[in-house]
Amino acid sequence: MNKAELVSKIADDAGITKVQAGAALTSFMEAVTKTLKSGNKLILVGFGTFSVSKRAARKGRNPQTGETIKIKAKKLARFKASKELSGKL
Repeated sequence: MNKAELVSKIADDAGITKVQAGAALTSFMEAVTKTLKSGNKLILVGFGTFSVSKRAARKGRNPQTGETIKIKAKKLARFKASKELSGKL
């Protein structure tokens, strides 16, 4: 399912227009992004938890040349499904 299909599904289920559903979905994504940028978790009971994890800097190898390269540290967005969601799969 892509974003357009999700917007259509939300609009049909909620009885609202696709424009309104698209605005709601965009607002949700912005709220998740803002929360994660501030270093906080977003917990949706019965669905899951969005959080930020840190990956340390490390050394890697260029597969073409075999040369050792430095890989920078970075932050990653993580999602952990709740037991309820996992049980429905």
